[in-house]
Amino acid sequence: MSGTSIVAEQIVSSRAHGGRLWRSTLSDYWALTKPEVNFLILITTGVGFYLGCRNAARPLSFLALFNTLLGTLLVASGTGTLNQYIERGFDAQMRRTARRPAAAGRLKPAAVLVFGIALSAAGTTYLAAVVGVLASALAALTLLTYLFLYTPLKRKTPVSVFVGAFPGAMPPLIGWAAASGLLCSEAWMLYAILFLWQFPHFMAIAWMYREDYDRAGYLVLPKGDVRVPFMTMETLLPLLALVAIGVAQFPTQHAPIFYCVGGLLNLGFLYFGLEFVLGRSRAAARRLLAASIVYLPLLFALSATLCNRARS
Repeated sequence: MSGTSIVAEQIVSSRAHGGRLWRSTLSDYWALTKPEVNFLILITTGVGFYLGCRNAARPLSFLALFNTLLGTLLVASGTGTLNQYIERGFDAQMRRTARRPAAAGRLKPAAVLVFGIALSAAGTTYLAAVVGVLASALAALTLLTYLFLYTPLKRKTPVSVFVGAFPGAMPPLIGWAAASGLLCSEAWMLYAILFLWQFPHFMAIAWMYREDYDRAGYLVLPKGDVRVPFMTMETLLPLLALVAIGVAQFPTQHAPIFYCVGGLLNLGFLYFGLEFVLGRSRAAARRLLAASIVYLPLLFALSATLCNRARS
């Protein structure tokens, strides 16, 4: 083989390696933003925006909706990135999170920190400039309470689950505030639904990966004999409250079919919660987790449909 051919092969190989490295780096930065979490955040924000428009009797502006979702996505992505920066040492001790870019060391901590700050600052600034100050303030409050209250508390007390539910339920309020410029009782109803939904959703995750959490020193579940009663209470009480809210939210005189569908959704979610707390198996926890991911978009879509029907 001639020297020219060898050099040409080396150039091609180097370019291919560079291309793979670039794609891998982009994939790592994408993973930092927690896209699977952002999907549900965007759904609940979008429904909050839609219902806020309907409540204020304003026409739905797709440009305003886009701006709201973009700003919220940036803040949520920045929050997820900064969370991984803060917890990178602990994530490395958990099988579930050890392959995350920051935990695995594929990205330098300084780069992760700068990326997270840039996303967060861009999102809050964008919301304030283009959408509204209230929406931006709610997004900033979400970021601060999640990072500086919930995140450190996870290693100190199981109460962290309750504390973390407050910023976790904020997306529909951001959407509502962006659409109408204020918050009313209907907006807080959406907040309550999302607040309660987080408990069975997270209990399923915490139970599935309880050994991982214990290994890393997270106290999302208490130790000893109180662990099972705590998990049972944190799962069933919110599910029962969701059933009660469903009865209040979908009155029969407005649309009986929607009332029935909403009731079935809530009862189905409750069924998987009961199966989980009685069986306490990994398989039951996985089914509850799957049910929670299906339940939330369907319930919010039902709320939007019912609102549109009631006001049409």
